[in-house]
Amino acid sequence: AMNRVQLLGRVGQDPIMRQVDGKNPVTIFSLATNEMWRTPENDANQGGEVAMSDISQKTTWHRISVFRPGLRDVTYQYVKKGARIYVEGKIDYGEYTDRNNVRRQATTIIA
Repeated sequence: AMNRVQLLGRVGQDPIMRQVDGKNPVTIFSLATNEMWRTPENDANQGGEVAMSDISQKTTWHRISVFRPGLRDVTYQYVKKGARIYVEGKIDYGEYTDRNNVRRQATTIIA
């Protein structure tokens, strides 16, 4: 079996470092990836150029967690909002209880 993710995108917020219940710290940040495609109607205008209205875009946000000590510290120190970075890791599905005591599901990329 294989659980592997590769993402190239822009950092949405400066990384933060958290330590929960005395466990090892983790660096967390968000990463945006974009998907663009041309709409099927009117693929090209008379001159063969694509008008901006013919292109659609979707942004997907990913939550990235870094646990490995060396990588965690470098990420916290050097990764900044807006930087374009490549992340490789695995998908982790989990559940947590929010401040209102509501159970929520979370998808995280473990870098």
